[in-house]
Amino acid sequence: MDHFTAPDSRAAAAALEVCQEYAEPWLLNHSLRAHSWAKAYAAKADIAHDGELLYVAALLHDLALTPPFDSHELPFEEAGGHLARVFAAGAGWGRARRDRLCDVIVLHMRADVPADEDPESHLLQVAVSADVSGTRLAEFPPELRTRVVDRYPRLGFVDAFLDRFADQAERKPGCAAAELVGSDWPERVRANPLDLPG
Repeated sequence: MDHFTAPDSRAAAAALEVCQEYAEPWLLNHSLRAHSWAKAYAAKADIAHDGELLYVAALLHDLALTPPFDSHELPFEEAGGHLARVFAAGAGWGRARRDRLCDVIVLHMRADVPADEDPESHLLQVAVSADVSGTRLAEFPPELRTRVVDRYPRLGFVDAFLDRFADQAERKPGCAAAELVGSDWPERVRANPLDLPG
């Protein structure tokens, strides 16, 4: 199965274009890997989902970590949800679909969402956790891991991502990023098998 193909829609193409324009290469590749992990996990676990919604959420979920969209008050995932709403309005999505996109992005930093309640949020949570800290990475075959990282290299992801989260934690001490930074999460990120040699 091809885990790299994007949905054939104007919104999906625009999401990729926006991510390419604003995200640094390491963050762009993280977003593309997140989509690949999510798509692969959905196939493995037989989780029916909205492919376009998942793809757009994966591409936009971390854009509020970039300087042009960083909020000095809101947690980055909430700022990212607002950004995604604006994007989706420009793409012609109705209010309910815009709200869904916002929810998926906000929820990727919240407690686990069951697949039967919200498949897109569940899939993005699984995918991002695997890519960032290696959580549930063992559920992805080694050959798939190799293919995904070869297609979208890490490019210094760990140090850059941890720096962004440390900055968020310092400026917004009550946010979810701050909670992660204050836990053993940074050590788990540095120990992600995707970044270990061999």
